[in-house]
Amino acid sequence: MHWINWVIVVGYLAYISIDGIRRAKGTKKLEGYFLGNRSLPWWVVGLSVMATQLSAITMIGTTGQGASDGMRFVQFYFGLPVALVILGVTLVPFLHGAKVYTAYEYLERRFDARTRSLTSLLFLLSRGLSCGTIIAAPAVVFASIFGMPIPYAVALIGVPTVLYTMIGGVQAVAWTDVKQMVLVITAIVAVIIVLFMRIPVNPEDALRIAGAAGRLNAFDFDFTLTKQYTFWSGIIGGTFLMLSYFGTDQSQVQRYLTAKSVDEARSSHLISAYWKIPLQALVLMVGVLVFVFYVFTPPPLYYNPTQAARARAADPAAYAAVQQRYDSALAFRAAAARDLAAAPRAGDEVSSRRELRIGDQMVAAARQDAMAIGAVNGAKPATDVNYIIPHFVLTELPVGLAGIFIAAVIAAAMSAVAGELASLSSTTVIDLYRRWIRPEADDAHYLGVSRAATGAWGLFACVVAVFAADLGSLIEVVNRFGSYFYGSILGVFLLAMIPRTRGSGAFYGLLAGMAAVGAVNVGAPSVAFLWYNVIGAVTVVAVGVLFGRAPREAAT
Repeated sequence: MHWINWVIVVGYLAYISIDGIRRAKGTKKLEGYFLGNRSLPWWVVGLSVMATQLSAITMIGTTGQGASDGMRFVQFYFGLPVALVILGVTLVPFLHGAKVYTAYEYLERRFDARTRSLTSLLFLLSRGLSCGTIIAAPAVVFASIFGMPIPYAVALIGVPTVLYTMIGGVQAVAWTDVKQMVLVITAIVAVIIVLFMRIPVNPEDALRIAGAAGRLNAFDFDFTLTKQYTFWSGIIGGTFLMLSYFGTDQSQVQRYLTAKSVDEARSSHLISAYWKIPLQALVLMVGVLVFVFYVFTPPPLYYNPTQAARARAADPAAYAAVQQRYDSALAFRAAAARDLAAAPRAGDEVSSRRELRIGDQMVAAARQDAMAIGAVNGAKPATDVNYIIPHFVLTELPVGLAGIFIAAVIAAAMSAVAGELASLSSTTVIDLYRRWIRPEADDAHYLGVSRAATGAWGLFACVVAVFAADLGSLIEVVNRFGSYFYGSILGVFLLAMIPRTRGSGAFYGLLAGMAAVGAVNVGAPSVAFLWYNVIGAVTVVAVGVLFGRAPREAAT
């Protein structure tokens, strides 16, 4: 990478770390450290929430998903506006008015201590794993492209993030998130402009080509449980997922608890309700346009150079044969795209569209065969969807802009990781340490423990990141991790809103919900993971109501 790009990346890392540490002012009390003294403006809270969601996985994995699969992934977010409207009139005003540090404190008030502790433990497990996956997204790419060991790449992102989060708390996280968000959006828009300038057809024809190849199909109304992304899985399963994520996940609840008032907390949520789907569509469109660019500019057989070298060494003859077939398929696809772009708008485009689809299928088949070459000794076939955008950025973007984009990827990772670490620390200290180990201590003691917990979870996430490199599309992995837990956790909070349900019902319902999701995952692994959220929530509520109903005369 050019030295100018490195200067931009290193300079940004230094700036954001120093600025985050500077924000430590006012964090000498526990409320200041975890909740920013409940004084942050609504727009800061809203942008911080958006930044936490717009992680490096989004910058790398979602754009790669767009290049390989098109716009269908946007259906994943269709339930988000519905969920945020529901939360705006239910959990947001309730939890903000309860003056709690974590969402799980309320569960002890409503049920009992074991329900609170089990729920917080499930959150810690799911969020700790997800945090590691968020770091893994840029780390594995940097390790492969720059030739650095994965632990070094993980440290490049993890160390400065842990540092300013440990020192500055949620206030440092929120204000640095605002800066990170501006950089990320600037980088995305700049890349789209460059793509339209570099693609050798006009924007209208570029979109015609993308549409003919199936990359603009954003809606699938097929009600099939085994299909990963459909309108129904998004609007139903996605609503349950987003209700749990935004309403019960401490990484999000902690954000709106920092707002000055209930109205400002609601307003911060509406930023995501209005802008998340358009922003996600914009990110996917980057991937779609990269696909069109590579229709005319031959892409490599492997986007991951490390995997390419490994496959070439494993079977040189087979690799050469697949490379030849791949080159022929690329030429066929490019010719079909040129014919389609040259076809009259009112003319017969059927033949060109069909040939483009055939060519795209030939390219995909050749790449799939190439991925399998390195799968020796029982190893899974390689996947390099996470390397498509980094390869484009480093080989096609002008000097300076490439550095800005890489800095934006790091910024997105740092924003998401910082938010996760703050929530992991607050849950560990408030729901476990202060509840069970040291219930009586001053704020200075709890602040020290909080900073130690932040560092410990940062170390845990970095270890997970080192081992998360070969899990496929990381945007799917992180949401799959969450879907194992989110539905069941949501079910507990739904039970809390049902009169006369008891702690025993909530506790055993939570266990039953997790068991049901596990059973579906093992017994019917083809079921799309978004439905896990529905299965978990419904099971918890059903078991909780059936076995934990208090007699009417005992209700308070």
